[in-house]
Amino acid sequence: MGTCSRTWVALAICGSWVWGPAGLAEAEEVWRFILPEQRRMEIRDPSRMPKARLPRVPSPPTVADPQRDTPPENLSLDDAIRTALAYSEVVRVLAGAAAASSGRTIYDPAITNTGIDQARGRFDPAIEVQNNFKRQESPVAHFVDPDDPASPVVIGGSGREDYQMSTGVSKTTVTGGSLNLGVNANPARSNAARLPLNPETTSSLDLSVTQPLLQGAGGRVNLVPIVLARIDTERSFFQLKDSVQQLVGGVVEAYWALVFARIDVWVRQQQVKQGEEALLVFSNRLKVGKTDSAQVEQARSALANFRASAIAAEADLLQREAALRNILGLPPSDAYRIVPVTPLNPERLEIQWEEVVRLAEDYRPDLIELKLILEADEQRMLLARNEALPRVDASALYRWNGLEGRTPDRAIVSSGPGEFTGWQFGVTFSVPLGLRQSRAGLRQRELIIMRDRANLQQGLHNTTHLLATSYRSVAQYYQQYQAYRAASQASTVNLILQRAKYEAASGLIIYLDVLQAITSWGNARSAEAQALAQYNAELANLELQSGTILETHGIRFYEELFGSIGPLGRLFRERCYPRDYQPGRNADRYPETPEPAEEAFGLKPPTFRPREPSGGERSSPSPGAGPPPLRPSPNLERLRIMVPEPIPPPPPGP
Repeated sequence: MGTCSRTWVALAICGSWVWGPAGLAEAEEVWRFILPEQRRMEIRDPSRMPKARLPRVPSPPTVADPQRDTPPENLSLDDAIRTALAYSEVVRVLAGAAAASSGRTIYDPAITNTGIDQARGRFDPAIEVQNNFKRQESPVAHFVDPDDPASPVVIGGSGREDYQMSTGVSKTTVTGGSLNLGVNANPARSNAARLPLNPETTSSLDLSVTQPLLQGAGGRVNLVPIVLARIDTERSFFQLKDSVQQLVGGVVEAYWALVFARIDVWVRQQQVKQGEEALLVFSNRLKVGKTDSAQVEQARSALANFRASAIAAEADLLQREAALRNILGLPPSDAYRIVPVTPLNPERLEIQWEEVVRLAEDYRPDLIELKLILEADEQRMLLARNEALPRVDASALYRWNGLEGRTPDRAIVSSGPGEFTGWQFGVTFSVPLGLRQSRAGLRQRELIIMRDRANLQQGLHNTTHLLATSYRSVAQYYQQYQAYRAASQASTVNLILQRAKYEAASGLIIYLDVLQAITSWGNARSAEAQALAQYNAELANLELQSGTILETHGIRFYEELFGSIGPLGRLFRERCYPRDYQPGRNADRYPETPEPAEEAFGLKPPTFRPREPSGGERSSPSPGAGPPPLRPSPNLERLRIMVPEPIPPPPPGP
């Protein structure tokens, strides 16, 4: 290969290196010496995206495949809350019959907390060292014989080599001023002739102070960014606390919804059994001519509707269990099915309205956040007032100068310490005529404070309405529970009487009365369970609205640390800093039974066939016959709304 060919190959290789390849790593800008224009959109194929695999989850149960052979796993309400808190790295909230992310994580307060050190960094001392090496040769034209203008002109010159070193330490003070201490040294050497010192070194030591007198002056004004960063950290914590409160309230609501769904499934299954027995009875009567085919078909139609209702109830049960699994952070299905073992509380709790309102004012995170916003507004107002002042800065400087060098006779001479000094003092005044921008900023801050005060008042107003709604709902659901319980007892008696009536009848009987009795019994039992579940969920919602649900459940936040780069850099030991602020374990509060929670509801099917008396005559059911009374939950006093204990501050990090 010739010299010319090798040259072109080398140029091609260098050109490809300079201009850059067509593509490099994913989601990175291609390195080129001159970046081109973006003349088209480049969208990567999904197959080239980073991989994030879904967890392996078995197929969830359905009404077509209920997977009844899955072993049960007893879960108390305390354990459910404990599980949700353990998987609360991303806080979830209940959204209807599902759960969704609240957008808050346990890392948010720690992330916001870094802003405090970022604001403090303004006052850290700074060291600056500059080293510059320089050589300069200046051409000069001159006559060979300076005394003869007709002599030839030649170009000569002299060269100079310099080393400039500058080291300084500066610090911004909390009063807004700045302190500077600088050392400068400039050794220089020249090849010019007849210089008194060659080489020579000039040096100086500077001490300067600058202090604002109006705008920018004062410790409170200059510490405003740090105070704002602290307030932002507190706001982030209370936003996290609000999300965790909704998480706990959602777990309680989803848990009671699951208990009700299991009761509702039992009720609908009992209706199916009653419909099957009724269809069998009327079919047998049709064979002996004691009824007509219309009654049989009506019983068959009612049975089909009962089965459809049972399928809907089973589907709702699966959905409620899935919602509970979602908010707990569990997969949609696993090797176990959840069986709640904490019974519903049938006892009425007395609630002190004035105490609830007082607790909400002190503990609701959204009200606390509005108060923190007002506090931040006051800090920004302080800053805006200061910025509306003229700029007046006082400055002072004192300098020590020195000189050292070698004389033509090779002797070294130098100035004495402090022999040559200088100083400077001045005052700088500047102000925009009219101060339009700063005055407008001040007015803006005044209006923002008015707006945020109005928002706080609206928050207090809205809180009272939320508390009143929850307060009324607690009373409403309990009264509905009492009414539905009476209806359930009456419908049970009616169903037994209607069944006894058509069993004892010898002539033609109408199925409509039996159908109405079965339907009324199922609806009353289901409504009774739903009202009781809503009552228990509303008790937790009242604690949520008052902002005390974490305190009444014994939940405290604690700080986790992690190692990161320290003040001395990566070559030295790491220091510990806040990593997250996560909720701890809840205290045991709710009762737990060894049997499923719905058993405490008195799931006893109505007695269709009255027992035979000793005299051989069939007796009618007593008018007071009905479902057995609910067993009261133990430790009832622990369910009352109590004044929460204050949250202790986290221990200081090392």
